[in-house]
Parts: sequence; structure tokens; C-alpha cells
Amino acid sequence: MATIQLPPRCDRAAVAALLPEFRAAQGNEPLRIDGSACQQAGQALLQLLLSARRTGAGAVIAASGALRETARMAGLEAALLEGGEA
Repeated sequence: MATIQLPPRCDRAAVAALLPEFRAAQGNEPLRIDGSACQQAGQALLQLLLSARRTGAGAVIAASGALRETARMAGLEAALLEGGEA
């Protein structure tokens, strides 16, 4: 299972830099996303994570408290984290 480490600040620029890595890692196994270091998450990251969960074999996301709270405030906590959190 491929693992992608999210940086502490996941703004639009960080997501643009991560996108090629996400595309290359998609395959027949779920992608593991380590968001334990993420302290600031923007809307672009939530969109990328939701896409990763729904593409190919999906994604398992290990979320920091800050990432979980951002997902909760956007109404995406269940879609991003339930049933697939590491």
C-alpha cells in the first residue's frame, strides 16, 4: 500500500504539489494518507482527499486533530474518515 505524508500546512499550493504524487500512487490497493502532521487544512485538501477516497481502490486516511476538525466543520468527517481511518 502506497503512503503519502501530508505536510503541516495543506493549502492550495501544497495540494498542487501533492497532486502528481496522488495520481502516481493510485492503483489496485487503497492509498494510505498520513495526515498526522497536518495542522492547517484548506478546502482544496478536503476535495483531494474526497477524490482519493472515491477513486480506484480508495484511501485510508490517518487524520490529525486539526484535519479531523476541518473535515467536521465542512460536513465531510464521515465521508473522509469513517470506515477507513488508519
